[in-house]
Amino acid sequence: MDPAERRYLEEEDSPLMKTIKGATTGFAAGSIFGTIAATWYDVPRVERSVALPGLIRTLKMMGNYGVTFAAIGGVYIGVDQLVQHYRMKRDFVNGAVGGFVAGATVLGFKGRSIKTAISAGSALAVTSALIDAGGQTTRIDNGKEYYPYTTKKRTTVD
Repeated sequence: MDPAERRYLEEEDSPLMKTIKGATTGFAAGSIFGTIAATWYDVPRVERSVALPGLIRTLKMMGNYGVTFAAIGGVYIGVDQLVQHYRMKRDFVNGAVGGFVAGATVLGFKGRSIKTAISAGSALAVTSALIDAGGQTTRIDNGKEYYPYTTKKRTTVD
């Protein structure tokens, strides 16, 4: 078996590393969203050169959204990997279960209601299932191998 086929069949990352990457990406996206959300709300008036109240409020919102998105991403990927390992299949059901658990636990805990938990879990499960069943992906296999370096020697220009 040539290296290209072996690389295609092997997993790139362990389930733990995928979970950490999901949480990190969620934190980054949540922090950016928190920054945008902070601009939508009334920020305390900045007097002369005192910008501290607005900055503190923006940082709190960034942290709040960042932690929420990180928890959703980590739980979603973690449960998805657990279900995939248990079922020995890679299909849309894994993502749907991961989406439901992530929505129900994280958003249900924040909303402090069973109704919110079921609604949020169902919304994330349906969204994940539709994306997975539709074959949406960010990677396209065109059969080419890409290396972080070139194998050709540069010509020296005199």
